[in-house]
Amino acid sequence: MRFAIVDNVRTVPSPGLIGACPVCGSPTIAKCGAVRVHHWAHKGERHCDTWWEPETDWHRGWKDRFQADWQEVILRSQTGEKHISDVRTERGLTLEFQFSHLRPEERMAREKFYGSMVWVVSGTRLKRDAPRFAKGMRNFHGTPLKGVYRCHFPEESFPTEWTNSVVPVCFDFEDASTEPGKTEQFRGSLWCLLPGRVDKQAVVVNLSKDTFVARAKANREPIPSAMIFARVFYPLMEAQRRRAAISQAAALQALAMQSQALARPRYRRRFRRF
Repeated sequence: MRFAIVDNVRTVPSPGLIGACPVCGSPTIAKCGAVRVHHWAHKGERHCDTWWEPETDWHRGWKDRFQADWQEVILRSQTGEKHISDVRTERGLTLEFQFSHLRPEERMAREKFYGSMVWVVSGTRLKRDAPRFAKGMRNFHGTPLKGVYRCHFPEESFPTEWTNSVVPVCFDFEDASTEPGKTEQFRGSLWCLLPGRVDKQAVVVNLSKDTFVARAKANREPIPSAMIFARVFYPLMEAQRRRAAISQAAALQALAMQSQALARPRYRRRFRRF
């Protein structure tokens, strides 16, 4: 945790401080070593939030893009279940930043608990993730909207444990490769896989991190997915349906003409015998 309660105030860790967990109220101590990012920890090995996991510099860096009062907001369900969100905007959108491996069961549980949410996932955890994406994006198909692509096989570009998410998943591949020229397409940007499929195609959106953060801070949807579907994919599907209907009508007309031709009486030419 980045914040604990000290004298009734949310406080960042500092050497020697003792605070209280904002979730359960248990005593916490400030961990301010030189290896891991500074954080608060329960005394002993206790964690009151079952979804708790150690933070990385990448994780903390993303959280620090947002104001402190949006960070580590405690959410409660109607059943009394409590969890700490990474970032919670004023419009009720949860942003979860994920670096370590996450079991599919926990991913689905978090999506159900938070409801309106967006994942930001590090593409640097496994060495194969960025090269796989760089190879898979060759099969992306452009659309009339800049930065919006169609993808038939998202599992060839993204980790399979994220391809069935019911909320947007944004991948941060920056600094995932040290090969010359390989980081340019990743620098300062996110590659977002939208939930659902359109005509069996996945929707991938490329946008800058600054745009993503600015839209969230302005209490707007970070990824305007509804607009993307309305302006690109639904018209595309309608055009495909019209073409299919025209083709079907032409085929039926050709079949009818063929049937009429077969139904015409045939006259056999008779030759007079002498």
